[in-house]
Amino acid sequence: TGFDSDNSSGDFSEANHKVPEMLDLDPHQSNRTGKHNGETEIQENGIKRHRTSLPAPMFSRSDFSVWSILKKCIGLELSKITMPIVFNEPLSFLQRITEYMEHIYLINKACSHADPLERMQAVAAFAVSAVASQWERTGKPFNPLLGETYELTREDLGFRFISEQVSHHPPISAFYSEGLNKDFIFHGSIYPKLKFWGKSIEAEPRGTITLELLKHNEAYTWTNPTCCVHNVIIGKLWLEQYGVVEIVNHSTGDKCVLNFKPCGLFGKELHRVEGYIQDKHRKKLCVIYGKWTECLWCTDPTTYETYKKSEKRGGEQKKKSVSEEDTKSENDEADDMPEVQDTVQFIPGSKLLWRINCRPPNSSQMYNFTSFAVSLNELEKGMEAILAPTDCRLRPDIRNMENGNMDVASKEKERLEEKQRAARKERAKDEVEWHTRWFHQGTNPYTGTPDWLYSGGYFDRNFSDCPDIY
Repeated sequence: TGFDSDNSSGDFSEANHKVPEMLDLDPHQSNRTGKHNGETEIQENGIKRHRTSLPAPMFSRSDFSVWSILKKCIGLELSKITMPIVFNEPLSFLQRITEYMEHIYLINKACSHADPLERMQAVAAFAVSAVASQWERTGKPFNPLLGETYELTREDLGFRFISEQVSHHPPISAFYSEGLNKDFIFHGSIYPKLKFWGKSIEAEPRGTITLELLKHNEAYTWTNPTCCVHNVIIGKLWLEQYGVVEIVNHSTGDKCVLNFKPCGLFGKELHRVEGYIQDKHRKKLCVIYGKWTECLWCTDPTTYETYKKSEKRGGEQKKKSVSEEDTKSENDEADDMPEVQDTVQFIPGSKLLWRINCRPPNSSQMYNFTSFAVSLNELEKGMEAILAPTDCRLRPDIRNMENGNMDVASKEKERLEEKQRAARKERAKDEVEWHTRWFHQGTNPYTGTPDWLYSGGYFDRNFSDCPDIY
């Protein structure tokens, strides 16, 4: 998320760079409503029908190499590298954060359970589902401008959401969401630390995510796994998540430990997640397993251990090996994208916690967006009159990219970055500090760590003192 910057680091000019030809889009897969900018349909049940396609298909990235840009910037911070717009997807990182809410039914399920173990299972599934939309999403979201905001109210899903870019260096995004039935609060701040390893780019998560179930007087906190994009020099880009995620119930002392496994040799562990839930006495209550790209199951520890022992003895059919991959060296394996492996091996007696949503049939031509992501930048009729002037939907470079106007989008992106630079210099000259509008620095009440907390008042819609950033 730190690629875009108001500090240009090279002589690359996006506006002068030739954009590759547009991919063909199946006309039968276009937006069924045919209404991209505000003509949202109302279904018979009174619920809005959101768009099912973007106004224009994505552009091919095959003629571009990330390495052609990165090699000029060796030794610099990645947050200060300006990347060509062709590597973007037409969403701001603030909108990307909102994709946490795609599987909000898991929060609703956690709220409805009387058993704290079942609540933790639902929360664990929600934490895994939050990264599922990143599968095959190798395009980078636009880095938000300082003061940029995004709001989303979904009455059909029962929540409203607000986020703000509260810092530019380092880039920090704060968000707050609440249930329309006053049953939960979900908030946090995210500031990933980017590392360039030569062949891959790694985003190490920073910041705490907090979910409060108000009915049960419970609070859960966790951080996201590390995200890594491979083959930035040559080959097909592919993404993996790895690292240990600990979800803590601060009311009961229960903890869920999830291990997002790294790909490993021959890709045997690609996308796999394994872990367990333990009580405050460290007694294992259940085992969780699955893939963050597919589904998540849980079973009791005894059943799991029995199954694993049986598997080691050869009692279960061994997983199919990939003979072609076996001939490659370990170094080759690290460079190439692993083949898709078999699906999650089901353990009899397991309970399904979560399964990924199907993507639109033309998703590959829409930056691999989910149906939820497709709707995020939709500008409905009358919305401009009530949105904050800093809302992502009003950002011209993202809007033009979504509409397929790549040359205009590149020029607008450069203009906005220059405007941001000029505003920062003016503040420095006048010795004026930047003040956030909807969030303030504070301490997370459950972890005691620094956090950005919602100040309230956004939905009163007093936007008179919002900055002019576009």
